Amino acid sequence: MAGTDSSIPITLAPSPAIILCEPQLGENIGTAARAMANFGLWDLRLVRPRDGWPNEKAVNAASRADHVLERVRVFDTLEAAISDLTLVYATTARSRDLQKAVIGPDEAAQRMASHIGGGRGAGLLFGRERWGLLNDEVALADAIVTLPVEPAFASLNIAQAVLLLAYEWRRHSAAGTTLPFDDNLAQVAPREELVGLFGHLEATLDQSGFFTAPDKRPTVVNNLRTMLERGKFTSQEIRTLRGVISSIDRRHQRPNPNRQPRESDKS
Repeated sequence: MAGTDSSIPITLAPSPAIILCEPQLGENIGTAARAMANFGLWDLRLVRPRDGWPNEKAVNAASRADHVLERVRVFDTLEAAISDLTLVYATTARSRDLQKAVIGPDEAAQRMASHIGGGRGAGLLFGRERWGLLNDEVALADAIVTLPVEPAFASLNIAQAVLLLAYEWRRHSAAGTTLPFDDNLAQVAPREELVGLFGHLEATLDQSGFFTAPDKRPTVVNNLRTMLERGKFTSQEIRTLRGVISSIDRRHQRPNPNRQPRESDKS
């Protein structure tokens, strides 16, 4: 879904930190950064990335999410990465033998929105590509966030998981109250223009002999008016329709190049 407008300045509004524990592939870091940028997150923290940092493959995969990559911080321990946060959720698709509350993405986003709105820091933990988070890492979190995935195929790519949680955050944050653009539809025409269309159409149908049963005319007219009213036409659309009706009404005035001449025409 294309649509990036580079002329719009990027605002680094308060948002959750994304913490990736020992990410292995630079491409996954880059696509996670891109997912963050899509929904207004910018604080990306890496704990012992396997291939070090910076990572050229991450840059290529981020698709110009430069404002996220430029702010990446690398930590030797998870404890250091979350030391300034007062609300931390661990994301996992597996049940853990831990006494931790388990919540869904919607509830997690609501809680983070309230927490960050109060001026406090929150973060989301994501584990390794192959086996996710370790139990001792989950133990550092306030609760577990899991997604309503298919149990038989629950594993998500890191960037996919980040995208889903970032989307939920955006929905519940102040920035999520409006869409980036509206439908840009023209206003519906004033009622008097629609009534004019009714009259024009009905007069033309009267002249053409459409109403063969006079007693049924009121019912047919009402049905036509109901159908046309549902269209919610703009002024331009009504002008176009009236032009079509006028063109049909004048058809007998135009020569028909396909009509074969009659004997009376030849005399």
